[in-house]
Amino acid sequence: MAIFALLFGTSCKSQDLPTVPELNLERYQGTWYEIARLPNRFEKGLSCISATYTIREDGRVTVENRGVKAEGKESYIKGVAWVPNTDEPAKLKVRFFWPFAGNYWVISLDENYQYALVGEPKRKYMWILSKTKTLDTQTFDKLKLIAKQKGFDVDKLIMVNQDCNKN
Repeated sequence: MAIFALLFGTSCKSQDLPTVPELNLERYQGTWYEIARLPNRFEKGLSCISATYTIREDGRVTVENRGVKAEGKESYIKGVAWVPNTDEPAKLKVRFFWPFAGNYWVISLDENYQYALVGEPKRKYMWILSKTKTLDTQTFDKLKLIAKQKGFDVDKLIMVNQDCNKN
């Protein structure tokens, strides 16, 4: 539940984290599968994690995060994301519980919008996402290297089991 975890710990200033220069939300929308993540308490014990982004009429994005708990029950949460500054389109805010909003920064993105590296400036949270439930080793290693170069502790990455997703 990539966006859910970003709700906390985002109010202090932190190191700069470069993002992609452009983000087309029309192309970004759809379902993304979580391939790997840094550990966080929000997704502990979850597998088959996905996030579906849908652009709303008001320009904001509906966010629906799903996962499967260890006992087989679905975990689901719905929120909203938006771009607070159009000069920085890859720096989104997301809210699942008012009044808390967190950072969702797209820091690397495939030109065909098939895989992405998402994080937040404190480098506490980071996800490798794909439009498919698997990612080839070469692409995964490339994203992992980018994350490391941007200051994320990739030695702590958790691989996400996607076996229960049907796509």
